[in-house]
Amino acid sequence: MAAADAFTDAFNRHLIAGQTMVQAVLPGMRAAHWGRIVNIISTSVKEPIANLGVSNTVRGAVASWAKTLSRELAPHGITVNNLLPGYTETGRLEQILKDRAQATGKSEDDVAAAMLATVPAGRFAKPSEPGGVIAFLCSPAAAYINGVSLAVDGGRMQSI
Repeated sequence: MAAADAFTDAFNRHLIAGQTMVQAVLPGMRAAHWGRIVNIISTSVKEPIANLGVSNTVRGAVASWAKTLSRELAPHGITVNNLLPGYTETGRLEQILKDRAQATGKSEDDVAAAMLATVPAGRFAKPSEPGGVIAFLCSPAAAYINGVSLAVDGGRMQSI
């Protein structure tokens, strides 16, 4: 079980930081009657991940905050959506592989293989794949997509 200050720190880094950024850009977006806000969260907002209580809680709060904002800002031509990335070839994934290998005594290749076994696409995402979805959500073509949490996870999540 995490200490209370772990929750406070995570809320500050994710929810409060997001609110601060929105407050900084919102006047310009309202003046333009156009804007896009995309939060990169986690699939844990739909399927909590075991042993990640702080992360699951904070990311769920960010998703709820974004849904609230999406309804408040839509009349101003501003959309708010969430991207829920799956395993993506980044430095963060490298660290997860290393940490899990150390914790289990398995090789990083074995850890990666176990993770990939849960992904129907059978591979990790390239950073350009969630990046392309973000670019679309920020485009005029996505003007009617608002308040969604979109998984880009190769089919790993089992929920609808």
